[in-house]
Amino acid sequence: MRRHSSNLASKLATASLLILATLTSFNSFAESSRQFGDYLIHFNAFRSDTISAEVAKQHDLARANNRVLVNITVLKELMGATGQPVNAKVTGHASNLTGQLKTLEFKEIKEGNAIYYLADTKITDGEFLKFDISVVPEGVTRPMRLHFNKRFFTY
Repeated sequence: MRRHSSNLASKLATASLLILATLTSFNSFAESSRQFGDYLIHFNAFRSDTISAEVAKQHDLARANNRVLVNITVLKELMGATGQPVNAKVTGHASNLTGQLKTLEFKEIKEGNAIYYLADTKITDGEFLKFDISVVPEGVTRPMRLHFNKRFFTY
């Protein structure tokens, strides 16, 4: 019985993160995906205190109003399907208006068929960040570059 409830909690936490990432992407960006040939890359960035405590604990993420999570998902388009998640090497950095660089160290999260890449960084109130992300799907040699901006408030 304990194993069943732990498995259910894990599935609920995963569903919570995916729903949150989807909702956050709609609220954070007018355009939250970019097409590169057969690959579709979804991306978003949001304050880490918006995820549930359970999800944060499960993935060893810090929840705070002065921390941002960057979420990247890479899908290979397949005929007649929504896309197949693929492994990728994801690297990048964020820079603020004074030119300070914040290196983003992405960790791969696999749950079922889903694969996503998360990185976090600290922010200050009202900080405007320019993100520069490089994505290289498995089997591809040329990096796919994402550039997007976002201002964060810590309230």
